[in-house]
Amino acid sequence: MLSLWSGYVAFPRAAGWPAGDGKAMQIYTKKGNRIFFCNFAHRKEEMTQHETDTQYMRRCLQLAAQGLGRVRPNPLVGCVVVVRGADGKSRVVSEGYHQEHGHNHAERNALLRGADSPAGARSYEGATLYVNLEPCSHYGLTPPCANLIVEKSIVRVVCCNDDPNPLVAGRGFAKLEAAGIEVVRGVLEEEGRWLNRRFFTYMEQGRPYVILKWAESADGYMAPAAATGVAVGGQGKSYWLSTEDQNRLNHRWRTEEAAILVGSETYLRDRPALTARHYLGPQPQPVVLDRRGRLKDVPSGWLHLQTESVGETLKALYERKIQSVIVEGGRQILDAFLASGLYDEVRILRSPVRLGGGLAAPTPTDGRRVHIYTPIR
Repeated sequence: MLSLWSGYVAFPRAAGWPAGDGKAMQIYTKKGNRIFFCNFAHRKEEMTQHETDTQYMRRCLQLAAQGLGRVRPNPLVGCVVVVRGADGKSRVVSEGYHQEHGHNHAERNALLRGADSPAGARSYEGATLYVNLEPCSHYGLTPPCANLIVEKSIVRVVCCNDDPNPLVAGRGFAKLEAAGIEVVRGVLEEEGRWLNRRFFTYMEQGRPYVILKWAESADGYMAPAAATGVAVGGQGKSYWLSTEDQNRLNHRWRTEEAAILVGSETYLRDRPALTARHYLGPQPQPVVLDRRGRLKDVPSGWLHLQTESVGETLKALYERKIQSVIVEGGRQILDAFLASGLYDEVRILRSPVRLGGGLAAPTPTDGRRVHIYTPIR
């Protein structure tokens, strides 16, 4: 892939890209703009099998990511089919990804691509299939992908992660190996687990993947002090800590997760819509946590929970097959999740605005899971 930015072209140096002699070539466009290319042409040694597998697996992960927010509660899966030509060089002949829940899985999309054409009808005999998650072996909303791989005469399957779903859990690999197909596992395993962190958390820990999110001022406050006379939302003069770009980013995040949760205090004070209004994509399930039973007018379509603890709340979401949730507060709810340790990421939208006092933002202690997003000046 070429990265286009600020008038130049840059080649990413990801694993699997051939390394050249380090020289640069300058090419002038018709308008006189210079484009610099790193010269990769002088690599003498051939790529190893592991390097080749890594290169195609990165493409699988890239394809899989396109289903984010649209395939839940299914995992994100991409697939690449590669054949080796008479010249000994491998080339991609088909690829696909899981695009929507209830529709074809990645392997089926790749292997049946253009099925009405002569090319699509071929058996892919002798091909290698790359996929980032173990092919399914059971009948669900779609037929088993492992069966189709066998039917298409694939001879080698390279995979990133085993599927922890009890309906699969090694059965897909066993079916392939029983048919004489070579199976390679664990290529880019950590990258695959990160991409499907929501799916793995849901399957292995029996709870949704939890993201804690809040906006804070440059000096660490979530809201101005009452003494300033600046009130929140509909209770007086409204204020915004997030910039427009941060707000769009926040709404993009909402399209990527299954649910968004606030407490009853935030609901009564702000009357939030909890929708993705500023970014195109699927809408999250709005959830309000009302431990004291104060709410009588929760909108239709909202999930109204009256659970007592963080653990009970996550259990209720899990039982409703909600795979991930953004917790947007307020402060009391965020503190409860931080104290429980039952969260996976913290995302902080840090504003350039300084409040000089007010409601202090939470202080997470696990820095490994904290991501701070500041506007570019």
